[in-house]
Amino acid sequence: MNAHTTSTETPIIETSALGRDFKVRDGLRRRTLTAVDDLTISVRAGEAVGYIGANGAGKSTTIKMLTGILMPTRGEVTTCGLRPLADRRDLARQVGVVFGQRTQLWWDLPVRESFSILAAIHGLSTAAERARTDELVTQLELAEFLSTPVRQLSLGQRMRAEVAAALLHSPRLVILDEPTIGLDVLSKQRLREFLVAERRTHGTTLLLTTHDMGDVERLCDRVLLVDRGRLVWDGTLAGLSRTVGAQRVLVVDLAESVVDLQDVPHTRHLGSEGGGLRHRLAFDPDVTTAAKVLGAVSEQVEVLDLAVEEPDVEDVVRRVYAARR
Repeated sequence: MNAHTTSTETPIIETSALGRDFKVRDGLRRRTLTAVDDLTISVRAGEAVGYIGANGAGKSTTIKMLTGILMPTRGEVTTCGLRPLADRRDLARQVGVVFGQRTQLWWDLPVRESFSILAAIHGLSTAAERARTDELVTQLELAEFLSTPVRQLSLGQRMRAEVAAALLHSPRLVILDEPTIGLDVLSKQRLREFLVAERRTHGTTLLLTTHDMGDVERLCDRVLLVDRGRLVWDGTLAGLSRTVGAQRVLVVDLAESVVDLQDVPHTRHLGSEGGGLRHRLAFDPDVTTAAKVLGAVSEQVEVLDLAVEEPDVEDVVRRVYAARR
């Protein structure tokens, strides 16, 4: 049984008609800006949810209300069964938060000492601190810089240390706000692999806000898309792609050169490479399947290799926004 297995009747995150307004100055006048509007969502224990949207869509404001930093203007919110503002101290023991642009580590202290301070803040016993630290050091490959002051770490090293710090007390819910921003490819891959393993081992619930759609594709089962503070999609990435008619692409490598494959049913020929040895065919997954397209191609010419490319998620999101404007 996962460490955080709970009743499916109690969501980890639940909001009802949640809203937050800000007063902003417009010249000599003050006007009301609605950052989050009528947000109703529910996240079950153990889910991995991507919370995505353009800059200014209301993502950070939502996180601040979920964690008790901001008071809602209207509506209801519970996180881990608690009222974020009223129960903020208790909530801190059940939630871990990573902000890509901010640090919770002590800048001039070695990483290990920051971990010790955070363990004391969360009331971990010496044995629990040691066991959890050892686990995180191994999984996130922190050993080589545990004794290094935080200010001397590379960005990739610091982000791994930030994630470890947020997870030190084994929270039920982990909220990651742009966790891979500025990281190189290898650092991103390490962090993603760790988060997948952490969720599998401990049943951790994950809420991820990011502009890196690779994070969403690799880490999340479900997507919440917000536009100007309002929820416009709650479902899978594949479902979101279908709503805007995004197509999959079958890439085939052929045994002999072919000028074109224009007459394959239910496909659109996107082009060829290598003198006609590689072709790209777009198709609508609601109309046909990759297997049927491959079968039709194989009737014409021998296929040596193939790959299926999924719709580009950033393009899908752009299409959703464009349709709403």
